[in-house]
Amino acid sequence: MTIAEHLGQFVAGLDRTTIPTPVWDKAQACLLNGYGIAMAGLATPYEPVARRAARAMYAGPGEATLLGDGGRSSVTGAALANGALFHGRGQEDTCGAAHLGAVMIPLLMALIESGRGDIDDLIPAMIAGYETGGLFEELLAPDTTPRGFRATTLFGASAAAAAVARLYRMPPAAICAALGNAVSFSGGVLQTFSEGTDEWRYQVGATAQAGWTAAELARAGSVSIREGYEGTKGLAQAFAQRSLDPAQVGQKIGRDWQTLRVAFKPFPVCAFNQTPVTAALRLRDELAGRAIRGAVVRMNPYECGYAGMDSKGPFSTIGGTLMSIPFCIAQTLLRGAPSMQMMTAYHDAEINALMARVDLIADPSVPTLCCRIELALADGGNLTDVCTMTPADYAYDYADLQTRLTLTAAQEAIPADCIATLAAFCRDPEKAGLAELHDSFARARHHIAR
Repeated sequence: MTIAEHLGQFVAGLDRTTIPTPVWDKAQACLLNGYGIAMAGLATPYEPVARRAARAMYAGPGEATLLGDGGRSSVTGAALANGALFHGRGQEDTCGAAHLGAVMIPLLMALIESGRGDIDDLIPAMIAGYETGGLFEELLAPDTTPRGFRATTLFGASAAAAAVARLYRMPPAAICAALGNAVSFSGGVLQTFSEGTDEWRYQVGATAQAGWTAAELARAGSVSIREGYEGTKGLAQAFAQRSLDPAQVGQKIGRDWQTLRVAFKPFPVCAFNQTPVTAALRLRDELAGRAIRGAVVRMNPYECGYAGMDSKGPFSTIGGTLMSIPFCIAQTLLRGAPSMQMMTAYHDAEINALMARVDLIADPSVPTLCCRIELALADGGNLTDVCTMTPADYAYDYADLQTRLTLTAAQEAIPADCIATLAAFCRDPEKAGLAELHDSFARARHHIAR
């Protein structure tokens, strides 16, 4: 069997009886995190850009709700605009280096709202996407990311195709074809982070469209590649320049649940910067106001090599600051936990001066998601924090996640009852209904002044 055939059988069989309870519960938490961060993202300027583009490209009767203003657009338009909302704060879920929830959830919900799918298939469809996209992120991202390919877009098309295929309850052979199509539509680069521009926020909507197209073509009878992942010109060879063994990969599917690898970001910064910020907050408490002469941040080489991580500016966009370890560490040490407002402190002389003295060192002895920060103090003293984390440390349970999202929303003056309504919807979407979801966003919009 090819890898796509293994996945086709797996995805087609996903339902409440075959999905372990911890995996199902995690997917519900992913849904809550996605919508909670999107709600706080109403204060960002990126969704309006995507919404204007969506309306220009997809005129005519609307099928799905645009969460930014309550209007309507096509499924593709909603995936583009709402995807930018999910991705606007840079605080979406992350499966390794891939932000799959921001790709899948807006698309799946638009398809359901348009009548193309049933809401009771939402959670299995999400899990299909996390399992598919997460599988290739785990196998290939260590080779593709250093080459400049973005995991979210490179593996997100397959995730979206698998999710839509499961939503449509397509048979294994058609799912295999959808995945073959998705491989042919895969790509996306990281230069946007090197330059601090905004394309990455819109990549998720474009990737969702590629995944939906892949599934619809398969459903319409496309003749599609079967060895899209392991073939001599397939995904692994083309982007990672390495091979994949179908039998070995097939053994992982349904055994190593990728959904359980999904982590949630406590801060609106890059996924790789979450642990360094956590360590810097602990050091800030120890500093007690003492002056800092310089800082060294040691991280895994894979993370250090990500676009924008070592940048020291000058910055003019959040897309630059949220990626920069020197900025994030200097800002946290001097000002505390990052917020969206703090990430725009481009001209703060004190932050910029300390940022110039923060050096990022690639250290193979430091595992991914971990760091070591060494501070040299002006009085001759030294402080060190070694922060060891795993995805499990960022896999908050549902109640904890709701509390954290309530605090995040409060930064944008969104009341707690809006997040409470989201939490009720995401716990049981079929029972709550889409009206509850849309009402919560309408109330949140009332409290936000862009």
